[in-house]
Amino acid sequence: MIGKACTDGPITYCEYIELALYADDCGYYTRNRQRVGRHIDRDFYTAESLGEVFAHLVATASQDLLPAGRAETSNFIEIAAEPEAEMLNHLEKSPFAASQVIRPGDAIQASGPVVIFANEWLDALPFHRLIYHDAKWHERGVAMTAEGKLTDVLLDQISAPVAAAATRLPLEAEEGYQLDLPLAAESALEHLLAQSWHGLLLLFDYGKSWQALLHDCPNGTARTYFQHAQGDDLLEQPGERDITCDICWDPLKDLLQHAGMESVTLESQESFFVQRAQRAAAAIVSDTAGNFSAKRQTLMELIHPAHMGQRFQVLWGIRKG
Repeated sequence: MIGKACTDGPITYCEYIELALYADDCGYYTRNRQRVGRHIDRDFYTAESLGEVFAHLVATASQDLLPAGRAETSNFIEIAAEPEAEMLNHLEKSPFAASQVIRPGDAIQASGPVVIFANEWLDALPFHRLIYHDAKWHERGVAMTAEGKLTDVLLDQISAPVAAAATRLPLEAEEGYQLDLPLAAESALEHLLAQSWHGLLLLFDYGKSWQALLHDCPNGTARTYFQHAQGDDLLEQPGERDITCDICWDPLKDLLQHAGMESVTLESQESFFVQRAQRAAAAIVSDTAGNFSAKRQTLMELIHPAHMGQRFQVLWGIRKG
């Protein structure tokens, strides 16, 4: 599939990653396999892998952020859930009126009163790769050698999506500075915000500010995951390895604000659970006081700065009906 795409010349990394992750039947996310979990045969695990505790915290935060009784009349929509890994399945009883799961790569449609939840959705979308070389920004691409091997190249011209965002780029940068630009995340969120729904939007992910991407990450943020090992060769075993990069929070936050959402907040996962799901967190601690508790250990893993508490952030906002 990728070799065919490169027949007429190099393609952008965004096009390559789209094929590697989502090509029918052979993309990383379209293959019928288990990807997420702690087992050695899986590739990575997420906060959602921590099951009941994570689900209870998210459900409680949803109830408490919305006006009293609103969550109970809302449809809970989970975006990009893995097969047989829906978050609400970890709860004995759902506090929502209904629920809907949208698989990775499937079209997203939302309407009416909702709680829209996504855990590591945006970082799983394709992205562009740039490098500052000879006093200008170049877009990197993927080509096929005569021997049939994928190779990294500099494209003759930047693609249309990058050109549209070019005014964001600094005129000068360190020679060889690499920038992974997650523009597809912005497009996906913009599409979601254009739909007719109201309620709560919760986006859990890992990302950085625009300034951090421009100044603190000289090698970019792109990486692969395979059997819990991180790699930096995006061209290795396409379709077999996860490909991801840190998203950029600034334009995503701007999109929520421009869409008229209220209470738009970006905070660490630690801050979100401690402040927004206080009832659930306090209940776990008090119910297990003085005893070893797997639930309390899980809570600590979710909020401790040395674990997931600071590595992950939550962007949320409320749209009134």
